[in-house]
Amino acid sequence: MKILLKLAWRNVLRNKRRTFLSGTAVGITLASLMLIDGLYIGMIKGMISTATDTFLGQGQIHAKGFSDTLEVEKTINGSEDILASLDKEALLKAYAPRTASFAMLSSPAGVTSVLLYGIEPGKEKDVSMIDEAIRDGEFLQPEGERQILIGSKASETLEAGLGDRLVLTVAQAGTGELSQEMFRISGIYHMGIREADSGMAFIHISKARQLLALGSEAHEIVLKFKDLDNAGNRTLSFWSKYSGNNNEALGWRDLIPQLDGIIEMTKISTIITSTLVFCIVAVIIMNALFMSLYERMFEFGVLRAVGTRPMSMALIIFFEAASLSAISIIMGLLMGFGVVTFFSWYGIDYRGIEFAGVTVNELLYPELALKQFTFYPLLIFIFSIVAAIYPAVFAAKMTPAKAMQRSM
Repeated sequence: MKILLKLAWRNVLRNKRRTFLSGTAVGITLASLMLIDGLYIGMIKGMISTATDTFLGQGQIHAKGFSDTLEVEKTINGSEDILASLDKEALLKAYAPRTASFAMLSSPAGVTSVLLYGIEPGKEKDVSMIDEAIRDGEFLQPEGERQILIGSKASETLEAGLGDRLVLTVAQAGTGELSQEMFRISGIYHMGIREADSGMAFIHISKARQLLALGSEAHEIVLKFKDLDNAGNRTLSFWSKYSGNNNEALGWRDLIPQLDGIIEMTKISTIITSTLVFCIVAVIIMNALFMSLYERMFEFGVLRAVGTRPMSMALIIFFEAASLSAISIIMGLLMGFGVVTFFSWYGIDYRGIEFAGVTVNELLYPELALKQFTFYPLLIFIFSIVAAIYPAVFAAKMTPAKAMQRSM
C-alpha cells in the first residue's frame, strides 16, 4: 500500500504544469462556491436587517387578527401587564408600544390616506430606524405633541414641506366618530420603502390614544432581541408565553413570510449551484487522470507484466485522484479565503436595488462560515474519488499486451 501511495504521489508531481493547472481550475471552482455561499449569507442577513430594523421590528405582540384588519378596537389584552413583564425579559434588547390606525391627512393642496402610528419617541429609537431616516427636520421631541412625521412621497402628494400644517382625521374606537386635530410637520423621512414613504405617518402615542379614544391601550408592541437568531426561532418559549389571552406574539419569520420563502429559495439555489460546480470538478479530475494514464501507458503495461494485480492498478488511480484533490482543495481554500475576506472588508455595492419590496440601502458584505472550510472541501474530495472510478476501472482492465500496443 505504501508503495502504491508513493507511486501515485510521484505520478501527480511528474507533470507539475498539468497538476498546477488542474489544481487551479478545481481551486477556482471551490473559491467561487465559497464566495457564492458567503454572498448568500451576507444577503440574507442584510435583507433581514433591512426588513426588521427599519420599522417592522424583529418581533411583535398584538391582539389576534389585528394585523389582518387593523381594527382600532383590537388592542392588546392586558398590555400594561405585558409591558411590565417585558421589562424583565433577558432575551430582549428593547421594546416599544405603538398604536396603529387608518387616517386621513389633508393640506391646502391635497389629501392622502395613511397608516398612522402613535409612538414613544424615546423607546422607538431603540427598535426602529425612523429617527435615522429623517431627511429634513427632526424626530419627534418629547414636548412636541402636535408634531407629525410624514414620508417623502406623502410630502410630494400633499405638496407640504417642513413646518407646514396638516389636518389629521381618524375614527375613534367603539363609536366610530371622527376626530380631527391640526399638526405641524416636524420631519420628513425617507426609508427607501415605497409603502412606508408614501403611506405612513407618526405622532406621539399619547396624542394618538387621545384621538382614537384608547385610554392607555396599545395595538402592538415591537420587539428587538439581543440575538437575531432568537427572533427567527419559532420554537422559542418566548412566543408561547406571550401568545395567550387572545394575543399573539410573532417573530419576523411569521411577520414577513415572503422573506422566509426567499431564504428557502436561496437554499435550493445553493444546492443547484453546488451540484453544477461539483460536476465541473468531476470532469476536470477525470480529464486530468485520463491524460496522465494515457501518458504512462507503457509504465502501466510493465506493471501489469510484472504481476501487479488489477486492484492495485485501480488503487494507484484512486490515490492520484485523492492527491490531486488535496492539492486543489488547499489552493481553493486559500483563494476562497482571500476573495471572501477582501469583499467582506470592502463590500459589494447593490444599493438602490429593490427586492421583495425591500430596497437595499447598505453595501453587501459576504461572510465566511465554517461549512465553507469543511463541508464544501469534503464534497470536492468525494466527487473527485467518484470521478476516478471510470479511469480506475479502465486501468484495472488493462492487459500488458493492450498497454504495450497503445504506447507504441
